[in-house]
Amino acid sequence: MNYMYLSIEELHDLLKSNKITSRDLINESLIKSHELQDKCNCFATILDYAKENEITDNYLSGIPYGIKANYSTKDIESTASSNTLTGYVPFFDATVIEKLKSAGAVATNKTAMDEFGMGGTGTTANTGIIRNPWDLKRMCAGSSSGSAAAVSYGVYPYALGSDTGDSIRKPAAYCGIVGYKPTYGMVSRYGLFPFASSLDHCGVLTRNVRDAAIVVNNIKGLDNKDMTTWDSSKIDLLSHINDDISSRKLCYIKEIVDINNYSNPSEELKSHLTNFMDKIELIRSKGITVEEVSVDKKLLDAVASVYVIISCCEATSNMSNLTGIIYGPRGEGNNIYDMMRDHRTKGFSPLIKRRFVIGSYALQRENQERYFNNAKRVRRLIVDMWKDLYKKYDAVILPVGSGPAKYLDDNLNILNESSTILEEHLQIGNFGGFPSITIPDGFINDLPVGLNITCNTYEDEKLINIANYIENLMPYKNQIAKEKK
Repeated sequence: MNYMYLSIEELHDLLKSNKITSRDLINESLIKSHELQDKCNCFATILDYAKENEITDNYLSGIPYGIKANYSTKDIESTASSNTLTGYVPFFDATVIEKLKSAGAVATNKTAMDEFGMGGTGTTANTGIIRNPWDLKRMCAGSSSGSAAAVSYGVYPYALGSDTGDSIRKPAAYCGIVGYKPTYGMVSRYGLFPFASSLDHCGVLTRNVRDAAIVVNNIKGLDNKDMTTWDSSKIDLLSHINDDISSRKLCYIKEIVDINNYSNPSEELKSHLTNFMDKIELIRSKGITVEEVSVDKKLLDAVASVYVIISCCEATSNMSNLTGIIYGPRGEGNNIYDMMRDHRTKGFSPLIKRRFVIGSYALQRENQERYFNNAKRVRRLIVDMWKDLYKKYDAVILPVGSGPAKYLDDNLNILNESSTILEEHLQIGNFGGFPSITIPDGFINDLPVGLNITCNTYEDEKLINIANYIENLMPYKNQIAKEKK
């Protein structure tokens, strides 16, 4: 039997009744890890020596899971899929890992990702291209590519991810699963390798909303090692998950969803937006209010640029310690400066170098006001625009991306500049620290697509409640990838 296809609660019940053992689950997860590695190249490390844990009343005890490669794991190589950290073995666990260990969860691998989280394609990992298990010619998106592919394939019921722009939620959509980014600071980022500190979120990828709630219930909480965390002890994501949502009011953005706003739209884009509107009508048919709203298109058009400037500036600062002197392979040279230059030149991929150039340029004294400070001002305007929506509506619901997973061969992708906002609007969730979740909502050309729901900060219980209700209206819960031939 494929036990790893089951939900967390189903597995826990089997473990508690002694119908299966933790060892059974670990062995199955490891076998599937090696199968998927051969097909899709999803892992940085497979932990063949993983040991079973005692089964307790905690839902996660004894159950395998995956760790994204940018989480610090004691005594396990942690590279964030970058050559600059080859051989780096931390002496401490990230807070999230500590919490999962305390829960009795069992890590069976570390998942590959876009280098340091700086990418949306899954093509920049130092271990090679990560492929989508639904179609090996297509990408998983990024940066949590390996985690999304592994959960979709049935290696385990959940994996950790991180989300700086859409790095949990878009891979979830491309792989037909659930991706949940809680409110900023609800989950400690201590031990998560920083990309852009004001945008980075820890989160989880699962195959259903309830599993996402279970995992985040276990990893959330105040942490004195991360000053951005807040007390979420009174939040229980399962307590209101099945509440009636008939009184809720949702909205979607006309400027994002209206097909007339896109010049020469592809057939996949047309089908995707049609599918989304069909789901809006399905929700409305249950008596739930879903209204179309209009917002300032100039601010929407600025989202991608604001993200690039802020994320590149923060990354340039955060990663200035990656010199090859403190850790990582030493560079060659006659002095410390030549050694650092050699280490960074050889260690970083071209994409990372470009982002550092952008960040360094925007942070120069003569450029800061024009680029970095202006980007922060526009970020505030965008966040305020979304906050105004939450004065009237409980959630914003939108399609994820411009269709199903894109081809790995760029020549096969039919993209149009006018569809940029469809690809980038999830970044608003990071700008404001809003809780945001993606769930599967159908198929285009036999490939999964998803919709996203975003609520106001600290309203994670409401978000999970709404997402769970909408998920149960559709037949896409607990999907396992079926490779397209």
